Amino acid sequence: MRLIDTHTHLDFPDFDADRQRLLANAQALGVERMVVLGVYEGNWQRVWDLACSTPNLHAALGLHPVYLDQHRPEHLAQLRDWLERLQGHPHLCAVGEFGLDFYLPELDKGRQQALFEAQLQLACDFALPALLHVRRSHAQVIATLKRYRPARAGIIHAFAGSYEEAREYIRLGFKLGLGGAATWPQALRLRKTLPRLPLESVVLETDAPDMAPAMFPGVRNSPVHLPQIAGALAEVMGIEAERLAHVSSRNACEVFGW
Repeated sequence: MRLIDTHTHLDFPDFDADRQRLLANAQALGVERMVVLGVYEGNWQRVWDLACSTPNLHAALGLHPVYLDQHRPEHLAQLRDWLERLQGHPHLCAVGEFGLDFYLPELDKGRQQALFEAQLQLACDFALPALLHVRRSHAQVIATLKRYRPARAGIIHAFAGSYEEAREYIRLGFKLGLGGAATWPQALRLRKTLPRLPLESVVLETDAPDMAPAMFPGVRNSPVHLPQIAGALAEVMGIEAERLAHVSSRNACEVFGW
């Protein structure tokens, strides 16, 4: 089984003790490529250094809405500088993680929207895919994407919306990131939606160290779990795991231009 993990945070301290062993184990299990996403200005260098240390790692850089209070206006200018400096580098694959999070009431929606649009514009300017965090904000994200219509589109990370919302993203050219959430039996709506999704619209992810699948409750998530996540998702979708692995990896390669 050949797999691509399109969304990880392998630079986080959770992996400091065993990062290299974990990467080797994931590759041995067929996880051929992994994307590491930046979430605030202070971790971009760490993400970039990690991505450049291993041939099968790739970096995305962005300003995550959950870290809104850490972001400063100059960080957008610095993000543009990073993207200009790294333009065309084989280890840079996207802008992200960014988006809208309306689940946490303390996060100012106006500031989030301004930051979201500024980074969407960067994705457009540098012709890079956008890796989007969307929580309780599908309507606003879809409306914004319809205004910007980024040519490279990207991925809706940890998609957990309705079938109707999925169709809107697909029409805009986006892929839907699927991971541990749908392995949980209580994710009723998502598990009903998955079999209706066209296979050409899905990619796989772990969100490591977060979003552990039902098979590993309360355990640090990692790319090592991706084969079992793929198997569980394939069962929900009513297809063979090998087919899901093959098509989702092809879809990821299409998004990132690999």
